[in-house]
Amino acid sequence: MYIFRSIQEIINTVAAAKGLLTEMFEKRKILSFRYSDALSLLKDDENRLKLLIEKEVIRQNGNYVELDARFLDFFELLLEANEEINTAIIDENIEYLHELIDYYLKERIPSRKESYVRNIKITFQKIARTTIRNIMNLQNSIDNAFKHEPTYQIKIAKLENLDKKRINIQRLIDTTEHLILHEERAFFMQATDEELTRILLELRRELQLSAHSLIRAQQDIINYLNQIKSQIILVEKIRKVKYLQDQFELRARSNLAEVVEREHSLLMEGSAPGSFKLSINYLSTDEARPVILKVMRNRQYREALRNNEAGAFSEKELEAQAMYQELINLDTTVGDYFQAQAQARWADESAPLEDLFSYLMKYSFQREVSEKERTTLFCQIVSLYETQLRITEEFGTYHEYEFAKVYPL
Repeated sequence: MYIFRSIQEIINTVAAAKGLLTEMFEKRKILSFRYSDALSLLKDDENRLKLLIEKEVIRQNGNYVELDARFLDFFELLLEANEEINTAIIDENIEYLHELIDYYLKERIPSRKESYVRNIKITFQKIARTTIRNIMNLQNSIDNAFKHEPTYQIKIAKLENLDKKRINIQRLIDTTEHLILHEERAFFMQATDEELTRILLELRRELQLSAHSLIRAQQDIINYLNQIKSQIILVEKIRKVKYLQDQFELRARSNLAEVVEREHSLLMEGSAPGSFKLSINYLSTDEARPVILKVMRNRQYREALRNNEAGAFSEKELEAQAMYQELINLDTTVGDYFQAQAQARWADESAPLEDLFSYLMKYSFQREVSEKERTTLFCQIVSLYETQLRITEEFGTYHEYEFAKVYPL
């Protein structure tokens, strides 16, 4: 592997081929770059192209060239153009934080202690950036998997795998919070650094926003899987109708004829195809050329649609018991809370109101909801309904959670 001797050498090498590298990066996903095309972008300077290959800025593969993985990753990182969801980096940074904090607590020389604090601050900032980037990539990947994946089996598999990555991101957020609030309390009591305090406040705020975004991602995944399930059920019904039609039992074993008879929507009306003939003489004129081109484009478009049709469902996917989780409706939850407090006051005006957090911890949802998810829902409700809630300066505790008491206005 080629090792650059200085930053100046890297800058000069990249600058000398900026046009080629820009073109190769922009077309990295849609085009295999020919050696001859790369050479033409360098104004046929083959020595310069060979130097880029020698320094492993680009790699040659037969008659094609491609950006080296190191430079590709570097460009995607700086331009935030990488769609990969990588939770291992956060895991490594958390482990590195434990090591740095351990060194700091054992060190006695002030200057070296400051060096460890500096690295700790840089690592916390990396965790914040990586977490935000992962969540942005997660949301984009969820939308792309549902909207653009043509094969249903792969669509479901992608959404389920993305849900596992969502759970991993949430686990790392919880681990980071636990490190700050509980595991390394001794370090944060000793390291009285103003910049570190500011970084930690910003990090915790970003982690809270990230947790809210993960709830939205979970709801999107559940919603998309439910839509796919509805489509599977529809296809199953269509198959049954098709089977009855093939067996000439459609009228005897279904009420399809009655339903169609009652249906008067435009969808069921159909349309009479207009037929007309064009003469050979007309088709050979310049006037007919736009018509011929339009017909050709329509045929190509229909062919492309046929090529993108979803694959067939397996028997397992058509099973009725393939159920998915229900969405948590925040409006319903908040409405139940307000109604419960109003009824309590109506029964006894002197009765104290129940704070929102305690109410959520024992609220009966339609599905199983963990304490951590209930805590995240509490934060989300407070941020979304703050104009209808009164946030007090009182604090309460529930197991390991400390929360501000919130009541209806």
